[in-house]
Amino acid sequence: MIQVKFFASVRERVGTEALRLPWPERGATVAEVLALAEGEAGVTLRGAHVLAAVNLQHASFSSVVRDGDEVAFFPPVTGG
Repeated sequence: MIQVKFFASVRERVGTEALRLPWPERGATVAEVLALAEGEAGVTLRGAHVLAAVNLQHASFSSVVRDGDEVAFFPPVTGG
């Protein structure tokens, strides 16, 4: 299983704070997890400004995700 979490405006757009997705036997990248989550939630996030993290570490969309990982999607954050 892959635990997928959504934060801030991404969570509002998806309509839930988390999804549990079955592990694809062939493996997956962050981009593929995003596509699976979009399909499950019935929304499109690609094209929006979305960042990703795997197990609390910033990750690129080409990063490999392993069974049991937590993948989070969130908007860019600024501070001041």
